[in-house]
Amino acid sequence: MARSIWSGSISFGLVSVPVKMYSATSSKELKFHFLHKVDGDLNPIGYDKVDKETGESVPAEEIVRGYEIHKGVFVEVDDEDLDRLDIELTHAIDICDFVDLEEIDPVYFRSAYYLGPSDGAEKPYKLLFEALEQTGKVGIAKIVIRNKQHLACLRTYEDLLMIETMYYPDEVRPPDEIAELGKVKVRDAEVEMAKTLVENLGEPFDPSKYTDTYRKELLDLIRAKAEGQELPEPEEHEAEVVDLMTALRESVERTKKTRTARKTGSASRKSSKSPKSSKASKSSRGGRKKASSRK
Repeated sequence: MARSIWSGSISFGLVSVPVKMYSATSSKELKFHFLHKVDGDLNPIGYDKVDKETGESVPAEEIVRGYEIHKGVFVEVDDEDLDRLDIELTHAIDICDFVDLEEIDPVYFRSAYYLGPSDGAEKPYKLLFEALEQTGKVGIAKIVIRNKQHLACLRTYEDLLMIETMYYPDEVRPPDEIAELGKVKVRDAEVEMAKTLVENLGEPFDPSKYTDTYRKELLDLIRAKAEGQELPEPEEHEAEVVDLMTALRESVERTKKTRTARKTGSASRKSSKSPKSSKASKSSRGGRKKASSRK
């Protein structure tokens, strides 16, 4: 059983649903260590916490948490101070509104967590799940995790409730300067060709199709290096300048051929199955007739 990282309740109106929170994702990013290379040996470099004023190492028991209110002026904040905050605030998923998921731009989403019912809260948990599932709504909420209040989206996922932390509007940087770079004119014919390419490449979303090929290749390289194998020379790729319309046209033709081949293959597989099935059905009908005649 997964270990919960937070417990509290979902509250909206006068309803309260006790829940436990579980991590829904985990990063598979490869983490590297700093090493001291000396005489062919590789020794890990430790992280030494030092006093910036004196340069001396500081033991863990003398390190405290603090906030810089002015340049060079700090205020210590200990666990007792945090406990003085409203306990309801730190243990509640307080739903402010229910909205359509399509109204939320993905740029706001941050991290996902599963929510499971606390002991004895299975029925109200299921009722909230069904209400969200059947109305197609999600809850916009506020929640405190690790001393930070997050905006969050409460929604259904598979057979569970899920909470996704979100960025506040002032945390999303305005794209004004970058947006100026995209203000170029394109011809209608180019747009139509691009739309055709997008439609030809359209597929239902299947997350199992996508894997981190870079991580796999990097791991293979690390293992090969550890075994003393000869590593391949890096390849140099020069960017080829191609006319945009030509590239679009060739891409559309290529995707058309691929889709046609898929459809032909699918049709041939169906036709190869149909004679067998019809033959089987005829024989089964014949069997039933014989059985009835014997009666």
